[in-house]
Amino acid sequence: MIHEEVIRMKTKGELDVIDITEDVKRVVEESGIKRGICLVFGKGSTLGIILNENDTMLLDDLKELIKELVPHKEYNHPVNARSHLRSILLRNQVSLPVKNGRLEIGTWQQVMVLELDTRPREREIIVTVVGES
Repeated sequence: MIHEEVIRMKTKGELDVIDITEDVKRVVEESGIKRGICLVFGKGSTLGIILNENDTMLLDDLKELIKELVPHKEYNHPVNARSHLRSILLRNQVSLPVKNGRLEIGTWQQVMVLELDTRPREREIIVTVVGES
């Protein structure tokens, strides 16, 4: 059995973080799938999908780390090279287990979209749940 939904959102631009955990949980619960896998995929090459604690100080630290690893400077690719390079480092998808009809993640784990492009964007996040009912 396969169930799929698209979560649409507007971001504020570079390094904006949006917690989509509740949306992903809802998709899983509405899917009717009891055991399987949930794939959360960000459509686009300048965003990241992360699974971690949604803590302001931790996210500030993450943003600083990203800036250090891929700083704002001139690259060969025009305009938003750093956005693409950051996305390569972070990934734009995450796979999560589904057990007893629910997303099986830790207490402090949240699914978050991290905008890496240099400007605000409209984003589509595809949530696909595959398994058995």
